Amino acid sequence: MSEPESPATDPGTASSGRPVRADARRNRDRILSVARTAFASTAETVPLDAIAREAGVGIGTLYRHFPTREALVEAVYSAELDEVVSSAPALLAELPPEAALRAWMDRYAEFSQVKRGMSATLRAGWASGSIATPATRERITGAIAVILAGGVRDGSLRADVGPEDVTTMLLGVFLSTTASDSPERTGPLLDLVVDALRYSAGRNG
Repeated sequence: MSEPESPATDPGTASSGRPVRADARRNRDRILSVARTAFASTAETVPLDAIAREAGVGIGTLYRHFPTREALVEAVYSAELDEVVSSAPALLAELPPEAALRAWMDRYAEFSQVKRGMSATLRAGWASGSIATPATRERITGAIAVILAGGVRDGSLRADVGPEDVTTMLLGVFLSTTASDSPERTGPLLDLVVDALRYSAGRNG
C-alpha cells in the first residue's frame, strides 16, 4: 500500500526555520531513534506509518518533521555518519589506540548495518539529487587516520599502512558479511584487521 501524501508543513515546525519547541524536539529525536533501529533490522523498505506508530506519534507529526521518506533517511544517515566520525577522537581520548580502533570499528559496523534498510532510498536520492551526496568515504578515512596516528605515536600500530587501505579492508568485511548474510562473522574479521595493523618488530622492522 502506498504511503499517504505528506501534509503541508505547519508554521513553527522544524521545516519552517523557526525555533523548535521542546516537545517537538523530543518527537523528532524519538522518530529518528525508532527509524534508526528499524533500518538496522531489515534490508526491506520500512513503512513510515510503522515508524510513526512505534515512536508514539501520528503520521502527520512524522511528516511535519520529515516531509518525505528521503528527508527521514537523509537525517538518519547524516546523524549516524556524524556520530561515527566524532566517536574516533572521543574513543582515542579514553582508550589506548589499539583498543580505540577496535571499538571504533564496532561503531562503524553498526553504521553499516543501519545503512542496509536505507540503501535503496539513498541510491535513488543520490542519483536524483533529492538527497545530498555526503563525503562519507573521506570522512570515514579521516576518522581512521586520527586513530592510526595515535597508534603510530605510541608504537602500538603500524606506520606503513595508510588510512585509505584500512577503509578498503573494512568495506570488504562489511560487504562480504552482508552479501553472505553472516553478521556473526563481522567481529572475528575485524579482529583480524586489527591484528594486521598491530606493530610487530619482526613484521615491521
